[in-house]
Parts: sequence; structure tokens; C-alpha cells
Amino acid sequence: MKIYNTLTRQKEEFKPIEEGKVGIYVCGPTVYNFIHVGNARPMVVFDTLRRYFVYKGYDVKYVSNFTDIDDKIINKAKEEGVEFTEITKKYINAYLDNSRELNFLEDSTIHPKATEYIIPMIDFVSGLEKKGAAYNVDGDVYFDVSKAKDYGKLSKKNIEELQAGARISVTEEKKNPMDFALWKKRKEETEPAWESPWGMGRPGWHLECSVMAQSILGDTIDIHAGGEDLQFPHHENEIAQSETLHDEKFANYWMHNSMITVDNEKMSKSKGNFFLLNDIKKLFDLEVVRFWLLSVHYRKPINFSEEVMEQTKNGLERLYNGKKNLGKLLNKATGKLKEEEKEKVFKIEEIVKSFETAMDDDLNTADAISSIYELVKFSNSNVDENSSKELAEIAYNALIKLANVIGILYKENKEESLDEQVEKLIKERQQVRKDKNFQRADEIRDELKAMGITLKDTRDGVEWSIDK
Repeated sequence: MKIYNTLTRQKEEFKPIEEGKVGIYVCGPTVYNFIHVGNARPMVVFDTLRRYFVYKGYDVKYVSNFTDIDDKIINKAKEEGVEFTEITKKYINAYLDNSRELNFLEDSTIHPKATEYIIPMIDFVSGLEKKGAAYNVDGDVYFDVSKAKDYGKLSKKNIEELQAGARISVTEEKKNPMDFALWKKRKEETEPAWESPWGMGRPGWHLECSVMAQSILGDTIDIHAGGEDLQFPHHENEIAQSETLHDEKFANYWMHNSMITVDNEKMSKSKGNFFLLNDIKKLFDLEVVRFWLLSVHYRKPINFSEEVMEQTKNGLERLYNGKKNLGKLLNKATGKLKEEEKEKVFKIEEIVKSFETAMDDDLNTADAISSIYELVKFSNSNVDENSSKELAEIAYNALIKLANVIGILYKENKEESLDEQVEKLIKERQQVRKDKNFQRADEIRDELKAMGITLKDTRDGVEWSIDK
């Protein structure tokens, strides 16, 4: 399997630190609000990466943190007049609800909280201080960027460019404008804080992820991932402090997903095109959101619009139709594989191989999904009531196996709801035809056609079938 490594800007063959095992760290949310569709992309992309490693036989240790102490959390708690822990608990639970609705593998995910690692964070900063790479200014401890080797190697910027474009505030107390906070002193008595050698305070954001990743996965981890907006300064600073302290490579592979546009404009709060998952799910099942997020390669921007989501929903329905069709045949068919069916099995195996080839090429889920469509199309045309049970089983199992990697087609009752949905539209069409509203009747036919359903008007009424 090849992975595009942001650090080297090229695809590299994945080689795990330990044979048959892989450790993945994905930067999780700062829990002060509900998650938006932009937060969902790394969640879904790297959950799919994890699923594919499992598919390939790896033992995967998957870590996605919660930043549960931060200025935004403290400010939100002040606004609402509650303890900061009430804010974090509320939004962690909301995240977990959305995560399950996105079919994230929560049961095998490790979710460390920053506040659970305060002691190792203090030890980490003390270690940097001993190395002369950190300095204390009246309770604020900063990392000295001049002590880091190759600072800027991930974002591929030189120090002068970074100084000019840094989002980090420049203060007179810093030795260098690029130096960043490892430990922040408490500003007021009511602010959450922990005892440390530098006085009451709390960890900096960059420190939190370095310590959680290394505490759980080791000084060098296989894959560190997140959105491309985290390359600088967050991931750059993680590398600097971790490699300075441990004299080891922090992560062998860095993976970053691209951003989301809304109606082809950059998503931002200021533009008012900022969508929370809790709002989107009022219109679309989050399985549709997951499927949409994987329909474009993770390193390319992806556009969100209602029209795109409708198309994605219809595409997912086509796949559910294929699953339903094979499920019905599986229940009816009998017998072992026939000689003339061996070619069909070979074709199914070829399609599975094309899926794996796409996924092996830097997690190309877009092409992998095309293979799933091809499998459904082939099955609709080549597996029927005259086929053996063995052929139906091979086709059905292949579909479920590939869909599971993508994280779709897991809802058993979807088949029943599909029947109800189709029948409801047919009834509506019959009524509008009686009312001579032929435009609406044609719209319904087109709607069903997009879902992979063909209508046939017969003497006994309307019949529907799955497109082959």
C-alpha cells in the first residue's frame, strides 16, 4: 500500500514499525461546540484508512484525542456560567453521537482527553527545559524554535516566511517570534489550572497532542493524520518539540485531508455557509454524508451542496437496491456453483481486485466506490433466479466486504424502508396521473430512475424493478 506522505511530498510504500501492526493518531476536536461538516471529513477519511488496514489483516491501534482544555472552552464556560467540565462533557457526548451516526468504529477507538495527561505533559516540558530547548518567563513556558532541527520541514516554509505569516502572537518576552507556548500560566483565579514547577497553569495545545500520541503509541508512531489546516503551526510544532526531546522521528507518515467548499466557496463562519452535522442530518442520513465524503479523493477539495447530497443519496440507494436484490436471490437460490458460472466468479474477483488496487493507491476511495458500483451493476445483470446459491453468496459477500471498508450498507432495515419509499412514490404518481398532473408524474419517474428503479405500467397496475 502506498501513502502520500506530506513530509516528503510523495507517495511512499507503507512499512509499519512493527510487522502486522499499525498505530494511527488523528487530531480530534476541541470540544466547545457541535462538530461541523469540516470536522467530519478527517473523522470519516481516517476511519476508512483504519478499516482498510483491518481488511488487509493489520492489528490497528487507533487514537483520536479530545482537546478538553483550551481558551475557547474556558470562554464558553464563562459565557454559560458553568464549570468547563460541563462544556466538555456535553460536546464530547454530542461528538460521539455524530460519530456513531457516521458509522465510525467507536468500539475500537482510543479517545484520550488532554486533562488526563497533565503529569506526563509537565514531565515533557521539564525534559525540554533540561535540554535547554524551553524557557520560563514568569510562569509561561515557551519552546525555543532555534533548538529544533529543520523547523518548517512539514509545511515546507522557511523560518523567514513562517515569521512573516505566523498566527502566533509576538510578545516581548519571547526570544523568537516563532517560539510557542508549552505551558500557560493561569490568568485569573477562576480559570482551570494545575500545579507545576512553573506555578499554576495549563498545557498548550501543541504539547497536548505530542504527549497523548507518544504516551499511547510510542516515541515514533506509524501515521499521524488530520486536516491540512493543521500542518502549520500545530503539526509543525508537534514535530519540533517531540523530536527535540526524544531525538527520534515523531511520525513516519503524515497524512492530511483537503478542505470542504460549500456551493464552490470556502466554508467559513463569516460567510454564513458553515454547516453543523446536527443541521445536515435533518435533511440527510449521516450515512449519506459519509458516502459523500469518500466520493472524492481525500487530498482534493470536496464541494457540499444540496444538489450534490441528493445525487449522493440516490447513488447510495442504488447500492442498497443491489444489496436487496442479492439478498432476495440468496434466500431463493439453491445448489452449488455451475461450470458456466466460474467466469462470473472470476469477474467478481477482478472487481474486488480493482477495489483493492484503488485503496492501495493512497486511499483512493473515489475509484474504490466506482468498483462497488461496478460490482452491483454486474450482479444485477449476471445473478438472477436461475443462478446457483453459491454464486449469489459469492456476489453478496463480496459486496458486503467492500461496503464494510467504506463503512456503508450496514443498515438492515434499509431494504424495508426502500420498499416503503418506492411504494409511496408510486402511489403519489398514480394520484397525480388521475389529477392529470403529468409533469409531477414524470418527475417521480425520473426520481425513481435516479434511484435505479424502473417503472412498468401493466394491466394489473404499476410494477417496479431494479435496473440492470
